[in-house]
Amino acid sequence: MTGTVVWTIPGRAHRPLAVQSHDRRPADPAEKDLLCGFCAGRYLETPPEKSRLVANPDGTWSVLDDVPISALTDTVAQFRRIPNLFEILSVDYWRANHGYVVPDDALARAEAYMADPRGRAHVLEILRRRAIASGTTDAEWAQVPEQTKLTDGIDLFAGSHDVIVARRHLVDDATYDDELAGSGTLTPQEHHEYLAFTITAMQNLYASRAHARYVAVFQNWLAPAGATFDHLHKQLVALDEHGPQTDRELARLRVEPDIFTTAVLDHAVAHRLVVAENDHAIAIAGVGHRYPSLEVYSRSEHHLPWNHTEEEVRAVSDLLHAVHAATGVHVPTNEEWHHRPPDAPEPMPWHIVLKWRTSTLAGFEGGTKINVNTVDPATLRYRVVKELYRLRETGSIADMRIGDECSHLTGTLRYTEGIDRWG
Repeated sequence: MTGTVVWTIPGRAHRPLAVQSHDRRPADPAEKDLLCGFCAGRYLETPPEKSRLVANPDGTWSVLDDVPISALTDTVAQFRRIPNLFEILSVDYWRANHGYVVPDDALARAEAYMADPRGRAHVLEILRRRAIASGTTDAEWAQVPEQTKLTDGIDLFAGSHDVIVARRHLVDDATYDDELAGSGTLTPQEHHEYLAFTITAMQNLYASRAHARYVAVFQNWLAPAGATFDHLHKQLVALDEHGPQTDRELARLRVEPDIFTTAVLDHAVAHRLVVAENDHAIAIAGVGHRYPSLEVYSRSEHHLPWNHTEEEVRAVSDLLHAVHAATGVHVPTNEEWHHRPPDAPEPMPWHIVLKWRTSTLAGFEGGTKINVNTVDPATLRYRVVKELYRLRETGSIADMRIGDECSHLTGTLRYTEGIDRWG
């Protein structure tokens, strides 16, 4: 599928996978919401949020949009959607390349937020921090007229690079500061809401940019995997191209529309690499990745995540949550989403890859383009299946078929049966 060459070196698989803290300290309950810039006690260190997800007393969940600064602490945000302060593609990029104009609704949100003196001060401080980080001195910043700063502040409400931030930094009952709250420590219901909230943000980003051809969704967990903070969050970036991997896959799909079935899923079934499954999704140990990787595939006929039924989204979420839980919070990981671009006619299944960043690319890989993997797919499958059985016994994951309980049927992906059009 990708042309990536991977060798598995058995002896290197015995190296430890987890990144352990060397200065473990007791957790201070008074500091649990102040540990990093994403924590709930430091809301004003991030740009004004776009929306938040709140758990209601009756067990339902609600989305609150454009919460004013005066109401930031009126509700407990289980997940917040905020702009990334350091965007991959800035609003100026979209202006210069595509003639982007900030829409009226974004302009109205900006004006309403900055009409409150506290909101205006928040925006100015965020802009100052970004300017200082880019090399501007405090003296130079002080010379910029406030109206110019406020005009620039409007772009904070119109960006196309978002972050979905979870409430917890540590698990609620943490006694030590390395008891991190990751995807696998959420309940299955919390993880489903997290996933669904991200899907809504993804659809909104597509709608916000006429020239957006792809929205990349990913999650970096721990510093070795590229995370700035050891705090659970996903990122979404609207792009004006598909990216080379998606283009390569689309080219293959034009010739072999069912290649994900025949070359990936049926191959996993034949080699007993299926990790778990439920009625609408399947998880496998992946082949051909630079790092040990677990893949979760939707079995739906739909390609775009927001066209999936709630039951189908929940099925993907449950398997993804389970493999995160089996991985553990001390293994650096990248979670990468893949879906058919809305402007592409080729069928492609929605699938998510969880990569264990347990090795560092070095001179051998750079010089030969042969990637050395430390855990082969069969061993990966064995490790994860063993842990999933334990997690199911403790009630930590949703009900699912695990390992040899799985059907091991071929041809179970249905993505070639339908095409989702944008709408």
